[in-house]
Amino acid sequence: MKPTSDGRCIDNFGTLFHWSSQIGGIAAGMSGIVELQEINAYCEAAGYGSNRVIIDPSVVRGLEYYTGPVYEVELTFESKDEHEQPVRFGSVGGGGRYDGLVARFRGEAVPATGFSIGVSRLTAALQHLGKIDTRPEPGPVVVTVFPDVPIAEYQRLVAQLRDAEYAPGKKIRAELYLGSGKFGAQMKYADKRGSPCVVIQGGNEKEKGEVQIKDLILGAEIAGLSKDRDDYLKKQAEAQFAVRESELVDAVKKVLARNSVTWG
Repeated sequence: MKPTSDGRCIDNFGTLFHWSSQIGGIAAGMSGIVELQEINAYCEAAGYGSNRVIIDPSVVRGLEYYTGPVYEVELTFESKDEHEQPVRFGSVGGGGRYDGLVARFRGEAVPATGFSIGVSRLTAALQHLGKIDTRPEPGPVVVTVFPDVPIAEYQRLVAQLRDAEYAPGKKIRAELYLGSGKFGAQMKYADKRGSPCVVIQGGNEKEKGEVQIKDLILGAEIAGLSKDRDDYLKKQAEAQFAVRESELVDAVKKVLARNSVTWG
């Protein structure tokens, strides 16, 4: 059976047979082949033949670190890059046998096998396959601050929100803006955090006993609408509105509900 340029044959049995003919006369080489034969037998028994688990001489990891078989997990499905060119994700994990590692620290031989996973690459592959949700989790409701209102008043609003449930057993996530920026900077911060809405209470609102709720999700949706659209003013009023302080929690819950906002 003629091997390929990398030393593999059409299946694992052929590869091991070819290696036996090449290095079977060397004791260490034959010992390694026998071990690979055992591993291959386990894989075959588990239903993972040569189309899933490949014995490949091109896989080489840290020679000083590993003392036995090494392996890599590779994703072989085809995908395309931004230029529509076919690409493969490649290796997303690897490891092997390292019997001598523990002995370096404990002074005794301890058999060990382990592996590591390339989390970022694996996550990208799962997203590409649609196996996991690619939408980022919403950020918290942000309570903005103004210099003419004591910070303790804003802390009280945040506490009210955090103590409230938007669904059975699920509390509203809220935070107080702690920077010193102007209102525009605070809004940019909320956008960056992915906040569903912000709570606004300046001196004028405080005197009236009111708060303003700004729906950032709805606001982003209507930003591109022409102002001569029939529903523009209606949506604009829904995107930012005033309520009594006592109605803060209910108003925020309303915004969360209409935007289907949930936190894990």
